[in-house]
Amino acid sequence: MLILGIILLVVGFVPGIAILWTIGIILAVIGAILWILGSVGHAVAGRRHYW
Repeated sequence: MLILGIILLVVGFVPGIAILWTIGIILAVIGAILWILGSVGHAVAGRRHYW
């Protein structure tokens, strides 16, 4: 999810498509939060690790 967010940020920024930029920011933030929660040992959605 983090990688998809970054890709959408780049794709939205280059041609200036605001909706892709916004969705990319949201996905990147959610992906970073899930990655941090999974790396500190908290179960995320019933899984011990989140990749």
